[in-house]
Amino acid sequence: MAEKSFLEAELEDLRTRCERVVEGSKLIACVPQVVQVKITRTSFKELTAHFQFGPDYPASPLVIELKSKPLDFKLLQGLEKICHEEATKYLNKQQVIPLLQFIRKFIDENPLCVCRGELAHIQQNLLQEGDTIKLKQKSSQIHLMVRGGPYFIKMCFTVPDYYPLEKLGVECADHNFPELFKQNFIGHCVEIARKSVEPPIRKNPKAPPFEPKPSLKAIADFLFTDCVKRYYKEPCAACKAHALPPDPKDIVKEPRADNHIERVYCGHIYHHKCLDTYMKTPPFTGGKKCLSCSNRIYHEKWSITPEVAEARWAHKQAKDRELDEVIDFLK
Repeated sequence: MAEKSFLEAELEDLRTRCERVVEGSKLIACVPQVVQVKITRTSFKELTAHFQFGPDYPASPLVIELKSKPLDFKLLQGLEKICHEEATKYLNKQQVIPLLQFIRKFIDENPLCVCRGELAHIQQNLLQEGDTIKLKQKSSQIHLMVRGGPYFIKMCFTVPDYYPLEKLGVECADHNFPELFKQNFIGHCVEIARKSVEPPIRKNPKAPPFEPKPSLKAIADFLFTDCVKRYYKEPCAACKAHALPPDPKDIVKEPRADNHIERVYCGHIYHHKCLDTYMKTPPFTGGKKCLSCSNRIYHEKWSITPEVAEARWAHKQAKDRELDEVIDFLK
């Protein structure tokens, strides 16, 4: 009986040991022309490795191609290059199982691989001078600092193992915005993360079935475009003067002070005095509208109905007239 070739022996060993020694692996094809193995950690961390043998194998490294629906294409290209370099360490030896173990280890040790496309979006389209992003693979965290002029916010995002099926963790590490702004920023980010994994309570019968989706890109877009890069230069919608002070140390914290910054529901900002004057001045019919976007103004400090606001204004006008009459009488 003829002795088995090196390749035949490796293929037989692969059929026997692959799924046992490479966690989460499934052998799809195992013939001299090609070996295909699917490696799965989660449904969003899975790929298929294709191996082809050169005519002088194992003296030359395997030809490796990686395919995956959920993982980013450029991530796979980079991993292919690393795998080729790894294969050169096993010349004249079996290469398939060591490379499969290497790929599995890479997936385990790089939990942020699942959001590679979103990270590329942040790095290529959002980061500007002064902004930073740091990846912590061991803790599966993303540390992001966004600057707008002298203002900044530092965020920490924790990517769970089953992201995007599980909710992205959102924390604020530091900031120098008014506290109310920070609370709004974080609250909105948390809500984006929640809505990405939880179906709405009131379902639209015409809407397609709910499916969890990634939230990191949406949160980053919100922070950069609608928050930090916007508010440091946003004017008061009433007086048009710069709202936030040039130096964050001069932020007014007294909620009733004239220059305290108020943010209304639509997102536009006012000085407290400017908004208070506007909210207490006619017309009141239909509720007060934002001077920037014409949407109805909602704010907890000015929550009375248009009818009550008009009655209070009329009462104040009557009091002022009475006071003027008294002053004229005493002259």
